[in-house]
Amino acid sequence: MVGRYAICYSCGKKVEYPLEEPPCKALSGWLRISYWKGLESVDHYDFCSFTCLQGWVDTQVPRIPDVFLNSFGEENDQS
Repeated sequence: MVGRYAICYSCGKKVEYPLEEPPCKALSGWLRISYWKGLESVDHYDFCSFTCLQGWVDTQVPRIPDVFLNSFGEENDQS
């Protein structure tokens, strides 16, 4: 049997499905993200769960350092 694979970009879980089977049947519950990078440039990512997707999203978003955020609280305490 020749098939296709979907591999979770976060955890590496792998699902194989036959070429003649629609992906939506084998990948029920999975998430597929299309990330537009520019003109004619699209990356596709598969995730087996919202938890794995959330982990990927967290790596894509720049984080504000806690030291910076905590500094606002210190100013309010001194008033």
